[in-house]
Amino acid sequence: MQMANIKIPTPQQLRWPVLQAIRTLGGSAHISDISEEVARQEGYTEELLLIMHPGTRQTEIDYRLAWARTELKKIGALTNSTRGVWALTPQGRELTQDEAEQKIDWPGSPQSTPASSPDLGEDPDRWREQLLDQLLAMTPAAFEQLAKRLLREAGFRKVEVLGGSGDGGLNGVGIYRLSLVSFPTFFQCKRYRGSVGPDKVRDFRGAMAGRGNKGLMFTTGSFTRSARAEATRDGAPTVDLIGGYELCDLLKEYELGVKVTKRIEEDVEVDPEFFDQF
Repeated sequence: MQMANIKIPTPQQLRWPVLQAIRTLGGSAHISDISEEVARQEGYTEELLLIMHPGTRQTEIDYRLAWARTELKKIGALTNSTRGVWALTPQGRELTQDEAEQKIDWPGSPQSTPASSPDLGEDPDRWREQLLDQLLAMTPAAFEQLAKRLLREAGFRKVEVLGGSGDGGLNGVGIYRLSLVSFPTFFQCKRYRGSVGPDKVRDFRGAMAGRGNKGLMFTTGSFTRSARAEATRDGAPTVDLIGGYELCDLLKEYELGVKVTKRIEEDVEVDPEFFDQF
């Protein structure tokens, strides 16, 4: 879906909703939870949420939310961990709407042209886009094997890829142990460029019927709001959804196809009072 005539808030306009969402969620939250809470509080339509950012697998609203988070971090209102969790700083807890929406002039910021691509050196999600390109270039069978490896790294046992006419649309299964209890978890892989809708979640749940009550669905794309609602619908087995950017973060966490180089920076400051003692 293209932007057409739908008015989409700029990253500058999204800073305050991001702060409000994180405050509502208790002061810290994962990227996906922040996006959902912003959409809920702002009353965004499904039509707006399905608009894709040109040349990426990311929705336009998620693209601008990423910039809003980065800008709030730059002014000291937010901090983030390597696992996609963003948290309010003391300054962020006290920041007013006027202060949050003040103009920021810095290289790469898309405030004046929010639909355009930022400078690649400043794009906070460039590595994820490169990784998603790599995942989309894989064969379906290879992608399923990658999901198998990821689940093993995450602590699942007896993980296997299913195949043939008897798989019922299920790509694989693994055993997850929680304390003294273990249970089978089925998984399905969707190499999509766009969004996965609620019908795919229902089909996956139907394939699990009579075989297990735990399911994981991976996609290189994203899940619509109605798909996420269907995944947690009351009275039905819960299906955990792993979208493209969440999948990238997991691959980064377990260093599967992603190399992380950590750099240590020093802030050196002279203390004049120290020399007064001599």
